[in-house]
Amino acid sequence: MEKLKRIQALGRLQFISHCTEGMSYLQGCRMALEGGCRWIQLRMKGAPDEVVYPLAIEVQQLCKEHDAVFVIDDRVALVKEIRADGVHLGKHDMPVSEARQLLGEEFIIGGTANTLEDICALVGQGVDYIGCGPFRFTTTKEKLSPLLGAEGYRKLLQAMQEQRLTTPLVAIGGITLEDLPLLRSVGVKGVAVSGAILQAPDPVAATQQWVAAITNEL
Repeated sequence: MEKLKRIQALGRLQFISHCTEGMSYLQGCRMALEGGCRWIQLRMKGAPDEVVYPLAIEVQQLCKEHDAVFVIDDRVALVKEIRADGVHLGKHDMPVSEARQLLGEEFIIGGTANTLEDICALVGQGVDYIGCGPFRFTTTKEKLSPLLGAEGYRKLLQAMQEQRLTTPLVAIGGITLEDLPLLRSVGVKGVAVSGAILQAPDPVAATQQWVAAITNEL
């Protein structure tokens, strides 16, 4: 599947890994896949490469079995070495333009944004999708940027349309199922979640609910 079409088809619901008291990174990724999510981002900030590498291999295999996109947060060299589908780069990670030089056009590169200035910079560097947030406060990420809320997304998407910027924008940060109709109304095409699935009593069933809701709402 051509890269942009794959992003549009499978990236409407993105699961970002996180470990909790009762669930490992691998367990969380497996449950999201079993529930029907087809986009996994392995995010292990602060963990040494020797810990991340074997886990990345396991998650990559799970994603292949489910025909899912496998993206790794930050670690461009690891992405290239194991040939993951792509990398997601935060504001303080390697610049998108540098990552593109190292990886080439075939890999997916996502970037984090909070403002229109961020978005324009990422688009200019050749990013494939933009993770934009936070929508509201979330405990799964430290050092949050200013909260956007639905009105923030509406303004950003309107400005993108005026500037003819078509890069897919994915909302992130404390999003719940109940938020989807509102996010749809302002033009958001995809969401990234973590705690909403991992903190559910049944993460597999919760993922199934998200997949169904995304299909109906976004």
